[in-house]
Formats: sequence, structure tokens, C-alpha cells
Amino acid sequence: MFRLLFVLFIIIPIIEIFVLIQVGAVLGVWPTIGMVIFTAWLGAKYVRQQGISTLNSVQTKMAQGQMPSDEIVTALMLLVAGVLLVTPGFVTDFLGLSLLIPAVRHTIAGSVMSHISSNNANQQGFQFHSHSHSHGQSQNQDDFSKQPESPFQENLQPPHEGQTLDGEFERKD
Repeated sequence: MFRLLFVLFIIIPIIEIFVLIQVGAVLGVWPTIGMVIFTAWLGAKYVRQQGISTLNSVQTKMAQGQMPSDEIVTALMLLVAGVLLVTPGFVTDFLGLSLLIPAVRHTIAGSVMSHISSNNANQQGFQFHSHSHSHGQSQNQDDFSKQPESPFQENLQPPHEGQTLDGEFERKD
């Protein structure tokens, strides 16, 4: 984590300053400033446009009862793209504009989703289940059927953590 923060706050600004000086030396001060402002405006315009499209997609998926996980990752990447594009400099503008390309976003989203899935699988792979033996039979004691040994003992662990329980309800007013 320290390395990431070091790169973000020390190395990238140094690279940005170097590139701005080089471009300013070739094009001049005012064209360089104009290009930085133009790329920030153009990026903000496209981030807004694609953000609205992503929001519409999220609403459609939620209306269909589906989880919009890909759209959430896309929205986060668009947020990062917006921050990069508003930050003055050509390197951050290049990175921000590259996040506006759908193919780049899908590639990054796929790698992020697979990383998240592998982390969840690793964390859920070490769950323990308790079994009690009585009357010669093995009975599974899940959190719903456990009775506390004393009236003051409470089960503070959530039941079936990491699993989704599906059910129906009916409101009777």
C-alpha cells in the first residue's frame, strides 16, 4: 500500500512536471495550458456521457432483478477517469482517456472481478462446520437451531455468513 501511495503522490507528479516542461518547451506556454484545459473539458464531457449510460444500465439490471456488478465496477473506473482527467497533466489525461475506452474498461473490470472472486473463494474456503453426535446419529447444528447453554449466552456470529438466503414473504395488514 505504501508503494502505491508513493507512486501516486511522488512519482506521478514528477513525471507530470517533466512532461509539461517538455511539451511547453516545444509548443510554448499558452498552447500547453490550452491543451491541458481542452483535455480536461473533453474528458469531463465523455465521463458524464458514459456515466449516464452506465447509470441507465444499472437501473435496467436492477429492474430485472439482477445484480449490476459489472456496471458498478465500470462506474468506479469512470470516477477514476474523471479524477485523472481533471488533474492537470498529460500523463494523467492519457490514463483517464484510456479508461474511457470500453475495451480497456472491460479488460480491467474482468481482471478486477476475477481478483475479487479469487479473494472471496480463498476467504470462504476456511469455514468450519460443527457437528454434534447424539444417539448414534450426526446432526448438523447450524446457527438457527442452536440453543444457548445459558440464558446469558448469545450467538454473535451472523448465520451462514457469505451465503444468500432466498425466501418469500407476504404482508398481512
